[in-house]
Amino acid sequence: MLPPFDYFEHRRACQRKQVQRATRIVSLPSIYHCPISSHDREILAKPIEELVQDVHKELLRPVDILRTYGKIALRAHEKTNCLTEVMLPEAESWAENEVNTKGPLAGVPVSLKDSIAVGGFDVSVGYSCNTGSPYAQDGTLVRILKDAGAVPYVKTNLPVTLLSFESTNDVWGRCTNPHNSKYSPGGSTGGESALLAYGGGRIGIGSDVAGSVRAPAHFSGIYSLRCSTGRWPKMGMNTSMPGQEGIPSVFSPMARTLGDLVYFSKSMISMKPWTYDHSVHSIEWRSEQEQAIKDTKTFRVGVLRTDGVVDPSPACARALEQVVSALRSEGHEVLDVNPPSPYEALVIASQLLNADGCKTFRSFFRTGEWNDPGAAQMNFYMKIPRPLKYLHYLWVKYVRRDEIWAGLLRNWHQKSAHEQWKWVAKREAYKARWHEWWVKEAKLDFLLTTPNATPAVPHDGMKDAVSSCGYTFLFNLLDYSCGIIPVTHVDKALDQLPATFRFKELNGVAKGAYKHYNADQMHGLPVAVQVVGQRLQEEKILAVMQRIEDALEKNGGKYELLEIV
Repeated sequence: MLPPFDYFEHRRACQRKQVQRATRIVSLPSIYHCPISSHDREILAKPIEELVQDVHKELLRPVDILRTYGKIALRAHEKTNCLTEVMLPEAESWAENEVNTKGPLAGVPVSLKDSIAVGGFDVSVGYSCNTGSPYAQDGTLVRILKDAGAVPYVKTNLPVTLLSFESTNDVWGRCTNPHNSKYSPGGSTGGESALLAYGGGRIGIGSDVAGSVRAPAHFSGIYSLRCSTGRWPKMGMNTSMPGQEGIPSVFSPMARTLGDLVYFSKSMISMKPWTYDHSVHSIEWRSEQEQAIKDTKTFRVGVLRTDGVVDPSPACARALEQVVSALRSEGHEVLDVNPPSPYEALVIASQLLNADGCKTFRSFFRTGEWNDPGAAQMNFYMKIPRPLKYLHYLWVKYVRRDEIWAGLLRNWHQKSAHEQWKWVAKREAYKARWHEWWVKEAKLDFLLTTPNATPAVPHDGMKDAVSSCGYTFLFNLLDYSCGIIPVTHVDKALDQLPATFRFKELNGVAKGAYKHYNADQMHGLPVAVQVVGQRLQEEKILAVMQRIEDALEKNGGKYELLEIV
């Protein structure tokens, strides 16, 4: 149906999907709606490696594990609206009749970002135009999971466009943070982080093009690993920007605990995903990298205190310093570093990601369909006539004297192929400079920085904070392996802005971020750190994360997860 008449089709599609979800939940067997039993508590307390061993030994049935986590997933959904497709009836059949009970993930329930294809279900990505067209068969990633013995059981919420650190759309509604319902759980994999933080699962899979498995882990208090391109399958998905390869998106794991993240990552690689997906490098799991990290007595650790665009808020700076202090207490060499300009990376990455003039993600909208405020801001500025845009750029640079904001606006227009190639050349030159700096000048074992300048944003806060993503976006451009470790929570007594803070003196990007920073209102929200290695160093980063968590436990305490209630 053509605009504007497709508005009515849009409303019908949204209502149909939400009624379908509600009906599926109500129609589930009564066991999913019962109180948490002592048997459930025993299952919830076990890491996935132990659950797998119990299935191998026939001490537990996959369907029992599924029902326990399905029960908690429904509670998480009631609180946060984190679920999209509720696949529990089909998952029961898979668990009882098809599961590989000898696989490395035997009986483990795995939640999936809504963009991942499961046979018999829509892959809406939050757009109503994608509903009513269930996929005929499982995508590559789901086939690997099932062959490994895992049981996909729910799909989770995300933002329309996938270009936000929030997770809201008309089809499924708004997902909220399990720690504070007034805040975002992150995005674009926010449904996953809300579900895992609440305890409705131990393992999930998301995607990351500018921080989309890392910001949610930081906002919600879980663990995640951003894999380098080619390490994790990418086929069998849907997206808002098909064909966008200027800054490639990568699918990556998320987990409630670090031990589960390590075991799951190792298990997936043991399935030889390159035999399923042509885009995956044929790299076996390298246990020697793990062992080398375990055996290293003293690390040389770089600390990126600021990206030069938005200084970390007091809460985020405190979390970073807590990790630095713990590592120094263990005798490691920790030094502040000054790498090639992160701001330059933000400019290059933002131009490449939106080189189509925002046309592709816009093309899926129906009349009247809600847009994420941040994506709407990008699209609004993209559509301004270039002569007017240039005048605005001059005003920002020379009148407001904000060179940071002006530099991001300067080339914000649709690119020709000729222009796109020039930006790709800039990207490659920048990556080469970083590699040279890391290997020959800094000589680091790994790098520490904050995942974001602030903790979670309030709902619709991305309208202002849309450009404040430099701490994650930088490593998408570089294609570095990164991990997120939750460290602490916002403390209104410790994390107030200093008396010397001057909001009016900030650049435009920083103003957008700090407009929503309020330690009183954010009290109790999670705060994480980001651990960074070079390309294809997933085993190394996971092992480093374990060393860091051990150091935190010895020197002040490990992060406390939300209690499952």
